Amino acid sequence: MSQSIEGALDRHGLITVRRSTHSPIYTLVGAVILVVLLSAAPWMVPAQVASTLMNFFILVIMATMWNLLAGYAGMVSIGQQAFVGLGAYATLYLALKGMNPFVTVPFAALSCAVLAYPVTYLLFRLRGGYFSIATWVVADTAMLIIGTIAVLGGGTGRLMPGLQNLSPSETAHYSYLATWIVALVVVVGTYYLLRSRLGLVLASIRDNEVAARSAGANVRSARRIVFIIAAAGCGAAGAVLAISQPFIQPTNEFNLQWAAEMLFVSMIGGLGTIEGPIVGSIIFFVLQQTLQQEGAWYLIIFGTFATVIALWQPQGLWGAFRDRFHTELLPVGHWVDRTDGSVKVPKN
Repeated sequence: MSQSIEGALDRHGLITVRRSTHSPIYTLVGAVILVVLLSAAPWMVPAQVASTLMNFFILVIMATMWNLLAGYAGMVSIGQQAFVGLGAYATLYLALKGMNPFVTVPFAALSCAVLAYPVTYLLFRLRGGYFSIATWVVADTAMLIIGTIAVLGGGTGRLMPGLQNLSPSETAHYSYLATWIVALVVVVGTYYLLRSRLGLVLASIRDNEVAARSAGANVRSARRIVFIIAAAGCGAAGAVLAISQPFIQPTNEFNLQWAAEMLFVSMIGGLGTIEGPIVGSIIFFVLQQTLQQEGAWYLIIFGTFATVIALWQPQGLWGAFRDRFHTELLPVGHWVDRTDGSVKVPKN
């Protein structure tokens, strides 16, 4: 990552265009320490904490993929639970065929990507709210079809095979590592995707779709690629979810709750940022662990908090922090800085 990629001289002084407002070395060192600590967590923290971290990683995966769809490509989906469920059932099917459940994760993601491709030809005929409702219809249709397949347990569900030979501690440790690796791959992969040419196209679509089309950007193709990637990511989340909660049932895997949680954490964290879904997931789990004993007030407080954030900081908490302190941990755009001491301006 180059600290300074371009300089120009204007009447106000030297203008520097940079990827980041701080040295990338600090981010790299912090990331390495964090990766080491989280990789060793199952052997360092109580089992309950490791289980909470595993659920946190699953939500980060889902929210990152939803944020890629809505925050960058402008596709507000309320049916991504379709691919969560399909990923879980792809893992179940492959495990029934004798494959190790932990090995099935990339194949489940690939299966969801393949299934997503023809779905785009249906969904992309619709825009706005019609698109959102159609994704929900796709999710419910997938759940109903899966519920009719007897070999997969039908509507009553089925236990994931291939885990019975492992001890409870081994299952917990391997499930944690599988989930953590998928979350790491998803976040890092999203980071490099958004720094690529496709990322520039997505940034232009997010800022002004009409201008992006006028400049020659293939908006439909970019959105199709993003939709397929998001489907694969959610499929991987469904696969590790199936391993961590080994009784697979359609109503659990295709639950609308997944879409609601993706939307909630992305919105409060900050749409259009990589850090937003992570920050939102942290806040979600802090609130959940603190308020889960409050009964109905639990949901009321969640809804009130989301409403306040939407009204007070529409760009989300991380977006407000970034604009206030002019910093990003995972920069994918550019910052314009003048030597005359003027405020840095983000330029994606």
